[in-house]
Amino acid sequence: MTARAPLIVIAAGGTGGHMFPAQALAEVMLRRGWRVRLSTDPRGARYTGGFPDAVEITQVPSATLSRGGAMAKLAAPFRIFAGILSAGAAMVRDRPRVVVGFGGYPTIPALTAAVLLRCPRMLHEANGVLGRVNRVFAKRVACVACGTWPTALPAGAQGFYTGNPVRSAILERAGAGYIAPGDYPMSILVIGGSQGARILSDVVPGAIASLPTDLLKNIRVSHQARDEDGVRVADAYAAAGIAADVLPFFSDVPDRMAEAQLVISRAGASSVADLSIIGRPSILIPFAAAAEDHQAANARGLAEAGAAIVIPESRLAVETLSAQIATVLTNPGGAAQMAQAALSVGMPNAPERLADISQALAEGAPLSLNGNGHKAGNGAERQNV
Repeated sequence: MTARAPLIVIAAGGTGGHMFPAQALAEVMLRRGWRVRLSTDPRGARYTGGFPDAVEITQVPSATLSRGGAMAKLAAPFRIFAGILSAGAAMVRDRPRVVVGFGGYPTIPALTAAVLLRCPRMLHEANGVLGRVNRVFAKRVACVACGTWPTALPAGAQGFYTGNPVRSAILERAGAGYIAPGDYPMSILVIGGSQGARILSDVVPGAIASLPTDLLKNIRVSHQARDEDGVRVADAYAAAGIAADVLPFFSDVPDRMAEAQLVISRAGASSVADLSIIGRPSILIPFAAAAEDHQAANARGLAEAGAAIVIPESRLAVETLSAQIATVLTNPGGAAQMAQAALSVGMPNAPERLADISQALAEGAPLSLNGNGHKAGNGAERQNV
């Protein structure tokens, strides 16, 4: 790649929900001959192992005003200001053609610098409800690429429905053949976001252990659990005689999902997108404390298609979950239909859609989508374009 190749700056926060779509865009832009720079903070840098080596990863200071003690909140504005200066200096030295933010407080410095320097800029919002940072910048960017439809946008903000881009490791397993449940070894994948979910660690092992013996003898589990929960989760499976791999983070989620007969998960936008691309039956437990219940909105597409069973967190119990697991694993025809239904709502071309809009913005071309994309004004009006 030549030094004169155009530069895109991708700003993303430190969770899988922000970083995986950012990685998907980076992969496409590199293939198109662009230079790619990722702007994040030390927390986000922990999730960059899957990014292509050609991506320049920069860490800038940032902070949130809503977490931590009094001293942390007092220091936050100074850290953010330092991050803006750092990001702005880098943009002055090597002006990007476009800046794309994916949400999370680590994106504040790069997006603020892009506003001040009048660089072309846009956002991607994975959920059906704008996150706090994206809400602040929605009217200060050319457009918002929406991963979930519909997404409510503030008046004056322009939105396009692109779907949620998934990284190449997921796309490589798109539509992977599904082996329906039967009297042979079966895999259950349990994921709860980048660092697991405590409620899943509390309930899932007992729910699986409560399955009928003739079903349980074939079960093996991959369970993503927080560090502090890992030992007790592993012990619970061992006590029930269940083969289980318990880790705080799976770097090979695409492989494990492709091998699974059932996935039990939170309803984060990236997890929902992965399920729809690979095509797997799922039981989704939306995070009750998610802002404006956006995980319930994320789950709606799979649920309405017949691809997922949704259990509200308030109703999650060992008996309830165990019964739903058994429903899927004792009904091979129904499970296969769920897998196909998941594929029916997938958007494998979402990375290309997002890249198309990014490139059009950089080139000053009219912003539009081809095919079945949608354009929205304030989130209420919609039309095909």
